[in-house]
Amino acid sequence: MRSPRVPRSILFVCLGNICRSPAAEIVFRHQVTAIGREHDFHIDSAGIIGHHHGSPPDPRMSEALQRRGFPVTGRARKIHSTDLQTFDLIVTMDETNFADVRGLDPGGSNHNKIRPFMSFCRRHSDPRVPDPYYGGQRGFDHVIDLLEDGCEGILAVTADG
Repeated sequence: MRSPRVPRSILFVCLGNICRSPAAEIVFRHQVTAIGREHDFHIDSAGIIGHHHGSPPDPRMSEALQRRGFPVTGRARKIHSTDLQTFDLIVTMDETNFADVRGLDPGGSNHNKIRPFMSFCRRHSDPRVPDPYYGGQRGFDHVIDLLEDGCEGILAVTADG
């Protein structure tokens, strides 16, 4: 008899936790649910800053996600140093987020868990997931394209059958 799987925990991180990281959480949750693996993962998102704490995802990002059939849920929260021990994989949206998350672990004992999101992409080669907050709708759509690609890559390396 096979032992039950232990959920794999993944945290997506961006600056404010209202655009990129909650969208990544939503996209990844949708992908694992689509293959019946929702109980194998604990998925969350957080921001470097706590300015938007408790806020839902940005309305423009929510609209773009809903147009593609993703149910929008979640509330913004700030990342804490304890998240580095709690999560198996911490995925950052850009270089600044990467450096900030590593800064929460001055001893470096959890640095191996912190990875840039774009390192999981297979079809896109952008250097980072750009922050669409100050751009137009095309920026939100492009971010979702990147997130769909990278989340498929994360699923491929984290799912164990």
